[in-house]
Amino acid sequence: MDFVDEINRAHHELVDGERKVFTLRRRYDAEVKDVWDACTNAERLSRWFLPVTGELKLGGSYQLEGNVGGEILRCEPPRLLKISWLHGENPGFSEVEVRLSAAAGGTLFELVHAVEVPPDFWSSFGLGAVGVGWDLALLGLGLHLSTGEGRIGAQAFHLTEEGRRFITASAQMWGRAYEAAGGSPDQIATTVAATATFYAAQEEQS
Repeated sequence: MDFVDEINRAHHELVDGERKVFTLRRRYDAEVKDVWDACTNAERLSRWFLPVTGELKLGGSYQLEGNVGGEILRCEPPRLLKISWLHGENPGFSEVEVRLSAAAGGTLFELVHAVEVPPDFWSSFGLGAVGVGWDLALLGLGLHLSTGEGRIGAQAFHLTEEGRRFITASAQMWGRAYEAAGGSPDQIATTVAATATFYAAQEEQS
């Protein structure tokens, strides 16, 4: 698999406003029901994303190990899942919606994350601070659908040369999405560099 090419397989889009709304859209060579199961089955989620606990049904709550938690707001198998995506004691507004549809013998996967971002954090990191993480997640999902595995972190992907190229390409792609949304060239350059540096620092600590 050409990991950097995986970035180009996804459409990256930003709507800038009081709430930042960003969208990732790509096609997988798998049936809708299989992609849905990979995204909602706790055992499969632990293979490509993170272990999850909770009451995994409409109105229930979930917790990703060492990460975010929230409530299941909508669940319409096998097409739509909407959850709150909360981190910390005062996280503000943050919701993630996943939409699946049949496309060219496979599945069109669309992820929409609407979030209120503190202005100082946004000016420092921009969309890439969150977007790179989602690109890594979608890469893991693609590996899982094709091989049955897919835990990028477990494979020390961040420590590899391919991992560094992937992270840099992802940050640059989100920079282009920020430009299309009206971001200034100076701020885009700053946020892309800061995002890539942040993930590099995480690699060194691993």
